[in-house]
Amino acid sequence: MNIRVQRPSERLSAEARNAIRSKDWNRVAACASEILRQDARSAEGHFLAGLVEKVAGRPAKAAEAFAQALELDASRHDAAIELADQYAIARRNGDAAALLSRYVDKLDNSPRYLDMAGTIYSQIGLPDKAMPLYRRANELQPGMPLFQANLAACGVYVGEIQEAKALYRELLERNPTHQRNHYHLSRLERARDDSHVRQMQEVLRTTGLTPDKNVFMSFAIGKELEDLGRWEEAFRYYKMAGDAVASVAEYDVATDEMLIDRIIETCDASWLATNPHKAGSDGTGKRPIFVVGLPRTGSTLSERILASHSQVASVGETEFLQMTLRKISGVASIDNMNPAMIEAAARQDIGLVADGYMSSVAYLLGEAPMFIEKLPFNFLYLGFVAKAWPDAGILYVRRNPMDACFAMYKQVFTWAYKFSYSLEWLGRYYIAHRRLLQHWRQVLGERLVEVEYESLVADQENQTRQFLERLSLPFEPACLEFDKNATATTTASSVQVREPIHARSVHRWKHFARELQPLREQLEAAGIAVE
Repeated sequence: MNIRVQRPSERLSAEARNAIRSKDWNRVAACASEILRQDARSAEGHFLAGLVEKVAGRPAKAAEAFAQALELDASRHDAAIELADQYAIARRNGDAAALLSRYVDKLDNSPRYLDMAGTIYSQIGLPDKAMPLYRRANELQPGMPLFQANLAACGVYVGEIQEAKALYRELLERNPTHQRNHYHLSRLERARDDSHVRQMQEVLRTTGLTPDKNVFMSFAIGKELEDLGRWEEAFRYYKMAGDAVASVAEYDVATDEMLIDRIIETCDASWLATNPHKAGSDGTGKRPIFVVGLPRTGSTLSERILASHSQVASVGETEFLQMTLRKISGVASIDNMNPAMIEAAARQDIGLVADGYMSSVAYLLGEAPMFIEKLPFNFLYLGFVAKAWPDAGILYVRRNPMDACFAMYKQVFTWAYKFSYSLEWLGRYYIAHRRLLQHWRQVLGERLVEVEYESLVADQENQTRQFLERLSLPFEPACLEFDKNATATTTASSVQVREPIHARSVHRWKHFARELQPLREQLEAAGIAVE
């Protein structure tokens, strides 16, 4: 009888794998070091070292180790997906997409890496490619909560709303206290009774967590109470959630006000007229259309209308413009953006902005000659947009100030939107934003195409014809049937844009007029009409 004897490196690998399961990363590091001492060209040793660096929060070293493992053994799909993950963390999205495209067909029996690959695709704005990977992961390992939750979230992005609802309900049956799953389920349909509200309230009562740990549940309860027309109760939960976030946000709205003021000072008419970039000189033949405005003001609706045109595609909401400005500024800072970065970027060759952005977004571009970039907060950078792309379309979406502010107030956002969790902060930010809009009107003139949300939902065809003409696009009937557009959307409005156009949200703030009175007074004192 032949007995196979394990080599020392095999025993070390097995020991490391056991240590990974028990999260003994010191042991994993020791095994990786010993494997590499014995054989510096061991793909397994470099892979294990990469996992150690990943857990330690050293992404550059992790990427280097995974890349070395893949170079030594090109069949290592695990190293390929881990490397793609590091690329995505570094915002090297095109590199991540290229690597995934070479390896996803080799993952059929690896639920963990199918799920990871799906998550990377979702993170880099390609949920359509993520969906089949999530499905396969769930087929191979059914009942795994993480895999099911990822499939449900992606289902919302690609329009599989019923499947997502079923998954969230199944997850909540097994874990009734999971607050984010309650929140996600609440977004998928209008509440018809208070059964889910009562269930969520019971979770709050029995778990007894502090308000900052109940943010998602409080927003979910507020949303469903609003669906049911229980306005005062709904606002109480919205305020509870907002106050909880504001209490830990470590945020000063003056910081954003100063940034806006510096943009106004820096990106003036004389700067805009100095050495603009030549239209079409990036060599891609693509013309961008930037759809901007405050969040929750109708930018996704406008994007979907535009993206239903045969000559236009959407790359969704990327952060590539801001990333490019940060990079070319040369200012070292943990801030997403600050006045010093604006000043430094404004002194650089504007061609660096165009080239840097187009290089980053290239992996998302298809055959259409025009593409939409829809990150709302690019309204801050319209001076750079206008100077870098003299032929770019700029669509600025506006909404009634009170509706706009209240819609932001009751929405869970990322830390980039900290001002939205306090009515006072919201009022101050809205006033600063309006000041910047007035500035863009003066320096951009006819290039700034404004769309009023209320007019668009009241008279979709005429408003659509008007802004298409302003963007030099012929009218197409498909633009009026945007709800039939099957492409994915990852915004907070991903469910609403699957419906035909409606005016249910117009003047919705008036149901909360008493609670929002301080905000109204703040805006009116600044000369902003709210009616």
